[in-house]
Amino acid sequence: MRASSVIGRRLSVVAVSCGVLLVMGACGGKSDESRKAASDTLSERQRDSILAKSSIPGASAVGKAMTAADSTSARVRASDTVQ
Repeated sequence: MRASSVIGRRLSVVAVSCGVLLVMGACGGKSDESRKAASDTLSERQRDSILAKSSIPGASAVGKAMTAADSTSARVRASDTVQ
């Protein structure tokens, strides 16, 4: 093997490795939009309440589920206080 071919292969391996690292670095991390969404100021309950009042098909089911969860929680709290 000639020295130039060995050097050429090493440079190719280094170039490919650098390219892979650059692509991985470019794909990593969260975008500004996802960070902004993660720090939303509304609670899940508030978002669900807004959704339940909307005209989106099936949105009323969200309200019914919230009502059912509230009544179940109330029953659990009542049974805890009796004991």
